[in-house]
Amino acid sequence: MAAFFFSLLALTALIGAVGVMVLHLIARGDPEGGAAGILDDLAPMALPLGAIVATTSMFGSLYFSEVLNYVPCELCWYQRIAMYPLAPMLGIAAVRDDLGIRAYAWVLAGSGALISLYHYVIQWAPNLEATSCAVDNPCSAVYVRQFGFVSIPFMALSGFLAITALLIIATRTRADDEIETPAEEVVQ
Repeated sequence: MAAFFFSLLALTALIGAVGVMVLHLIARGDPEGGAAGILDDLAPMALPLGAIVATTSMFGSLYFSEVLNYVPCELCWYQRIAMYPLAPMLGIAAVRDDLGIRAYAWVLAGSGALISLYHYVIQWAPNLEATSCAVDNPCSAVYVRQFGFVSIPFMALSGFLAITALLIIATRTRADDEIETPAEEVVQ
């Protein structure tokens, strides 16, 4: 049941990330259109939503390993290294309304997404697995496969992509405000 729940959350995060990026691309072509208005409405919620995605991902991975006793492989640990700091970082940034965190968060989310993508690929093509994974706990092992394609690395990838999309719209909508602010006021 938990795998089904977290799979639904992952699919929701992925659909949301794709939707936000489509709106972002439409808004770039028509800055005064409806897509820009939707993104402007979502912008204040981008950091809190990113913190929620990261925190949910963190607790989901802990649930799989500590409650269901799925032993994390080496690539799972690397994904955790990228995701776990995002939860408090984005949470603090949301409380402070501080977009200065975005460069650090993008590095973590981007590297985590690449690792998740690689991990997901080797689950489908185990012959591509590098020798870095343990023989008794291979990275190609699949503990969860909901809907025929959603595995734990897919869930992590969805979370990283959602966080990235949310950071992009938060940045895009604030760029206009920062341009209008004189440099002297920014320094003070």
